[in-house]
Amino acid sequence: MPDIIVMFFLLGLVAGTVKSDLSIPREAYDILSLLLMLTIGLKGGMALYGNLSPDLLLEMVAVAGLGFTLPLLMIPILRYGVGLSIADTASFAAHYGSVSAGTFAVALAWVETRGLSAGGQVTLYLVLLELPAIMVGLWFYRRFGQRTGNAQGAPLWQETLTNRSVILLVGGVVIGALYGPGQGTGVTAPLTSAFSVILSLFLLEMGLVAAETLRNLKLRHWRVVLFGLAMPPVLSVAGLTVGTLLGLGTGSTVILATLTASASYIAAPVAVRHAVPDADIGLAMLASLGVTFPFNVLVGIGLYYNLLSWAVPV
Repeated sequence: MPDIIVMFFLLGLVAGTVKSDLSIPREAYDILSLLLMLTIGLKGGMALYGNLSPDLLLEMVAVAGLGFTLPLLMIPILRYGVGLSIADTASFAAHYGSVSAGTFAVALAWVETRGLSAGGQVTLYLVLLELPAIMVGLWFYRRFGQRTGNAQGAPLWQETLTNRSVILLVGGVVIGALYGPGQGTGVTAPLTSAFSVILSLFLLEMGLVAAETLRNLKLRHWRVVLFGLAMPPVLSVAGLTVGTLLGLGTGSTVILATLTASASYIAAPVAVRHAVPDADIGLAMLASLGVTFPFNVLVGIGLYYNLLSWAVPV
């Protein structure tokens, strides 16, 4: 039976499929996503408190390397295998090279429920994978795409570093690392203790959105759907390999594999919408939120754990 948190996603998916009038107000969703990002950052920062070491730098460099490498490897697949335009290739590279904070939260809850070891630095993986991928996608479009309107936009660093997901995640990590688990509990304790509740409500909304996205599915989208289903297991191998080579704990490796297998539906759409105006954001959301997110939440995380157990007995 799936984790109870995942059941909230299934509830939203079923409600959306039968066209129920169940809905979460946009303002409530914004608050939930804000709390989720901030709490993830705080949990990671508090776990890092007093545990910083020189080995951490090598780990961060390796993970950031994945952030640059994976979208570059996907570009020819998207352009010639899936048959996307240059704009949509850039968009998909940014979405699939980047990561899903919602999927990360589910993976974090999954490993914690099973008592697997996961270091506080896993929260940093979100930023280290998300920023390079978005930069690669925008670079590809600016290098090979049609520069129309304001396609040049703001500098790459500004478009990637100033979105709210990055600000909240990095800010939460810094605050958590400075104060640790023993200080400021009046603020941090309510947030961390309510993490599962926040995540459950967030997944309920994601189920509703996924159902709405899937209603736009057409036969001509078969290549996009196939890409959305096939890439997560393939991309997870990169995370499993790097995690194993770095000697990470089982929980950290599973989370890294889940992140490399995921696709952004929060930060990347915001950056791409402004920087790549002729990209079809709906198509990218169909793949990332309608196909890849459900796959990872429902079967992917367990699959990646089993792959790790098969390759390296745990």
